[in-house]
Amino acid sequence: MPLKSTSVLDLTRLLPGPYCTMLLADFGAEVIKVEDPDSGDYARAFYPKIAGNSAMFHSLNRNKKSVCLNLKLLEDKQVFLEMVKNADVVVESFRPGVMERLGLSYEQLKAVNPGLVYCAITGYGQTGPYANRPGHDLNYLSYAGLLDLMGEKDGNPIIPATTIADIGGGAYPAVTGILMALLNKEKTGKGQFIDISMLDNVISWMQTLLPDYLATNNNPKRGEQMLDGGKACYAVYETIDGRYISVGALEPKFWTAFCKAIGKSEFIPLQDDPLDKQLQLKQEIQRIILTKTLSEWMEVFSEIDACVSPVLTFQEMIKDPQIISRGMIQQINDSALGHVRQIGVPIKLSETPGAIRSSAPKIGEHTDEVMKGMGVLR
Repeated sequence: MPLKSTSVLDLTRLLPGPYCTMLLADFGAEVIKVEDPDSGDYARAFYPKIAGNSAMFHSLNRNKKSVCLNLKLLEDKQVFLEMVKNADVVVESFRPGVMERLGLSYEQLKAVNPGLVYCAITGYGQTGPYANRPGHDLNYLSYAGLLDLMGEKDGNPIIPATTIADIGGGAYPAVTGILMALLNKEKTGKGQFIDISMLDNVISWMQTLLPDYLATNNNPKRGEQMLDGGKACYAVYETIDGRYISVGALEPKFWTAFCKAIGKSEFIPLQDDPLDKQLQLKQEIQRIILTKTLSEWMEVFSEIDACVSPVLTFQEMIKDPQIISRGMIQQINDSALGHVRQIGVPIKLSETPGAIRSSAPKIGEHTDEVMKGMGVLR
């Protein structure tokens, strides 16, 4: 596996950090989850639970080991420093200053391991007036200006159903930064500090929105952009049975095919009409879509390239042949957990694929094993 010889010390909790280290572990890194002996990762306590830990915790912490250390105690701090000497990567998600107060800042860890790659994932980054503020996904989307654009025209901002900033703004940039730093380390032998701000990275995601504003100073409005409901060719429509289809017919060829399929060739030249005309067009299309069930419409579009899809529930998604073919829901047979289903590995490598090799660890499950390997008696 591509990261087989890479050692990662994971001090993170909840979602962004554990997702980052999960991806590293899926591709062979030895990820040692360092947890407080009293509470461990807070995500362990969520519901529903499987064998004492939350389903989310099991998903995010597969392929990892768990060691319990109280980093406020001198003895455990010294053990951690010994672990750092042989580590390639440290990942943490505390607020800026926490590791310094523990006496475990990047500068202090670098002193014992100059090649260490140290990644800090925070909401606002290590600098700036908001650096020490608490926050969650919704807060970062708010400051980025993205939440203001999410929702229907003339409606309220809509809270997304999954975490955009945590995964897209935190976990994936952290993985990217770690891998780039490891590549540089191969060339120079030097580690470095990686400062991941979830707010920064949400802003960087808005490539279809922000460049236009920066060029024109025209402030976009909710529900009026090409990709947020402002155009009839890129929208969601309700069917007669209370289900929905999504239409992503942005290119003229797809729009032409869509219009012909619904029996309205006269709509073809209207694709780029002004906003007020788009709203009328959407209403007319909605009336047409309400004449059939979801399955009937999917039968209509089954052989037509028009970028039309059913809006699936989880129950339907996990049975979808594309999802099954890609292995994105996997059944894991574990001696302690029994048969459990997990989200598969999303990054496909042809020669060195990732894999789910072990279930999430119990809190402190590998403390004795790791301490013995270090020659530490406790």
